Amino acid sequence: MTDASLDPHQCEGLRRDGALERLKLFGLSSPALLMVLVVLVIPLGWLFYVSFIGADGQFSLENYERMIKRKSYSRIFVTTFQVSLLTTGLCILIGYPLAYFMSQLPNRWANLALITVLVPFWTSLLVRTYAWLVLLQKQGLVNQWAISLGLWDEPIKMVHNMTGTLIGMVHIMLPFLILPVYNAMKAIDHDYLKAAANLGASPRRAFWTVFFPLSIPGLLAGSLMVFILCLGFFVTPAVLGGGKVIMVSMKIVSNIELFVNWGAASALGVVLLVLTVGILWLASRFVNLRSVTGGGH
Repeated sequence: MTDASLDPHQCEGLRRDGALERLKLFGLSSPALLMVLVVLVIPLGWLFYVSFIGADGQFSLENYERMIKRKSYSRIFVTTFQVSLLTTGLCILIGYPLAYFMSQLPNRWANLALITVLVPFWTSLLVRTYAWLVLLQKQGLVNQWAISLGLWDEPIKMVHNMTGTLIGMVHIMLPFLILPVYNAMKAIDHDYLKAAANLGASPRRAFWTVFFPLSIPGLLAGSLMVFILCLGFFVTPAVLGGGKVIMVSMKIVSNIELFVNWGAASALGVVLLVLTVGILWLASRFVNLRSVTGGGH
């Protein structure tokens, strides 16, 4: 039935019913929309506004000009991306084989292994970070065991540098990569591997030509999640970096606590936010983010 086969009164009634239904849907979603407005839109708007306020309280671009003129800011951004990329790469090298091993276990043992991956979430982030500080210091257990095993002769410095920062961040971020990769691997139908074997493919070739491509969505989801989370990380680099590995989040805190400069801190937050959105946009050019994040195919 088309609009042409209806009389004007019926068309008007259908339009009225449609408008009423849309109004009801808006009423049902209005609490969620209000929550988004209060929690997300207003704070972000305030962040952008404050970033354009100078030291004299007037509208100014000095907060952004400072980031362009001072080389220290560029070094901070380089360090932030360097730490994020290295952490993501190390998580892939460690997490992918571990997720593959877990996916090949019987369900009972796989569930037990999954629990061990989730155990770190039950411990405070700060406690885990300070635990690494105790373990990695010169008189810590790692140095003592390594010396007793003859791996090196004298204690080496593994904290308050990039090494300690990466170790702590990989430990914290690893579950965020393992979980989506493991989920993607468990969803792979093993009949595909059997079919590849029946066609003459060796186990290695079946893995690289069948299993690995099917696990890529989970790998991309985990890698993107780890990288984005690392960009704004604060506690671990602050504790294990010892002030020698300075990331954007740490500079934001120092601008507020030491210099009480909300404009400079807000400008850093805006730039980091824009860079993060840009990375997500760039990723969407090559990957369907909905399929990566499990939102669809």
